[in-house]
Amino acid sequence: MKIGLYFGSFNPIHIGHLIIAQTIQERTDLDQVWFVVSPQNPFKKQESLAHEQDRLRMVELAVKDNFHFRASDVEFRMPRPSYTIDTLTYLADKYPQHQFSLFMGSDNLKHFHKWKNHDQILAHYPIYVYPRPGETLLPQHHHIHLVSAPLLDISATFIRESVYAGYSVRYLLPKEVETYILDRKLYS
Repeated sequence: MKIGLYFGSFNPIHIGHLIIAQTIQERTDLDQVWFVVSPQNPFKKQESLAHEQDRLRMVELAVKDNFHFRASDVEFRMPRPSYTIDTLTYLADKYPQHQFSLFMGSDNLKHFHKWKNHDQILAHYPIYVYPRPGETLLPQHHHIHLVSAPLLDISATFIRESVYAGYSVRYLLPKEVETYILDRKLYS
């Protein structure tokens, strides 16, 4: 099976993440998309994150009705901060029957050279890149594939700030995720 790995903090997962995942899954040869919840991104501050179990649960709620999607907590059992190359190596060893690839926005591709062992990732794994507002520079490599997708500028930061201020986040999140956030009083 061909699996696309969508790494992220998903703090929280929102409609933009789901639209991108659906678009890439449909417009490529990927059979499934695994949303890999990162407990600690080495480029982000830990204190701004909801608890990893809450973020995983929100992803589970968001993807439960799509058999092409799956929530993954694989990085919860790995050393922190989590590095993509280590997760890819672990998954390739654990699931040799699958072929893995990555998703990333064109904004992340610009900083890809800063990732741990980025050259090994590029040598062994296809990367599906979706456009981000204001980003047009794309390095040339046979493993980098630009996928036409809607330009979405939905920000998890905007969602967290809106919840904190008491504003509605309806339409920015799946209903089940919105309910979970409000019931658990996350970000408030």
